[in-house]
Amino acid sequence: MNCVNDPVDDSVPPTPRAAENPAEAVEQQARRAREAWPALAEACEETRNTALQEAGRWLASHAEEILAANARDVARLEADPACDAAFRDRLLLTPERLDSLLSGLRQVAELPGVLGTEIRRFRRPNGLLIRQVRVPLGVVGIIFESRPNVSVDAGALCIKTGNACLLKGGSEAAESNRILTRGLQAGLQAVGLPAAAVQNVEGGHGAVQALVRLRGWVDVVIPRGSARLIEAVATQATVPVIETGAGNCHVYVDAHCDPDMAVNIVVNAKTSRPSVCNAMETLLVHAQAAPAFLPRVAAALLDAGVELRACPRSLASLQPTGPLAGREAQLARLVKPAQESDWAQEFLALILAVKVVDSCDEAIAHINRYGTHHSEAIVTNDPAAAAAFQARVDAACVYHNASTRFTDGGEFGFGAEVGISTQKLHARGPMGLEALTSYKYLIDGSGQIR
Repeated sequence: MNCVNDPVDDSVPPTPRAAENPAEAVEQQARRAREAWPALAEACEETRNTALQEAGRWLASHAEEILAANARDVARLEADPACDAAFRDRLLLTPERLDSLLSGLRQVAELPGVLGTEIRRFRRPNGLLIRQVRVPLGVVGIIFESRPNVSVDAGALCIKTGNACLLKGGSEAAESNRILTRGLQAGLQAVGLPAAAVQNVEGGHGAVQALVRLRGWVDVVIPRGSARLIEAVATQATVPVIETGAGNCHVYVDAHCDPDMAVNIVVNAKTSRPSVCNAMETLLVHAQAAPAFLPRVAAALLDAGVELRACPRSLASLQPTGPLAGREAQLARLVKPAQESDWAQEFLALILAVKVVDSCDEAIAHINRYGTHHSEAIVTNDPAAAAAFQARVDAACVYHNASTRFTDGGEFGFGAEVGISTQKLHARGPMGLEALTSYKYLIDGSGQIR
């Protein structure tokens, strides 16, 4: 396809609503995506990048409409008595978050392309030259909850990698997802690519069930959201699934640590944005460090409004003396005995489980039992402890002396992410461009026969 750059067409057709038969409606969208995919996959890198740039211009010029649509989504959510602060935070778009979203879109456009790049090449003794090169996955279904930014992040990565995509967001973000997808479609149309390469799928559970069973039309499904959503997709799908998991993340503070560093990392990992999957949910502290460290870090956490669910040994250190002197009311209100269920809980709120352990080995064993293979951290100045922790903890991202909050496509330099994979096949950790590609072998010969 020729590289073109026509003016943005603002007349993007509206997203089709789910019909009475959601399976039929979703299948029709998948057929259109499959038909549109070759044009996107065969377009040159410059054309796809220009499409992303034009999408960014469209979204920036419609910022007020986007924020208004999101405000209506948030208002509907707040009318629900079951609405909680963490869910609302994930749904909310602010001007700052929209700016960050557009910045991520620009970063994706500026990243080096991966399609057609050689992973390796080698020549066999018989003279055959074999090259392994990156190719698109095809049609990607992305199912997500609450966060409307996923529409743009995932859609942009799919466009960049030549994948058509079907974006199935939660009904709570219906208006936000609808207008954000229109922006991506406008970018595609601006360069002569079919808008059907990126589509917003509407409807409830029936639409999700239909999407994950469209084997032959959809090449892979990526669920992003709660453990319940991911489990439902993984068990119902006949299409291959890349799981992006829940984040029961831990920070282990070792006996040999810098206390100032440890306090800063713990407070950041828990409080900077508690509603996201890379936030810390359990703090583990070595028994030698606990008497001095726990009161100090607890004072900072209590000031941030964090509820502590502490093991018996932790409770013994959380008394109204030293840094906690005069905080009897706070301690009574915000410090509670931990229950067994707390160790496996992804709170997504200002709640933190706290446990004292006797060794790095015990911390590793606890994490491997209760963790979700997402992001784990050790704070220590002991190289041997750090090496053991990073080698033996079973997680996609394992940190030494840094906050778990860095597990993010943007922070890793990927521009954006389609999700954070906690599985071990094909992709793991923040999923950027390479994770949205497969590969094929190109074999050149000179008449060889077997």
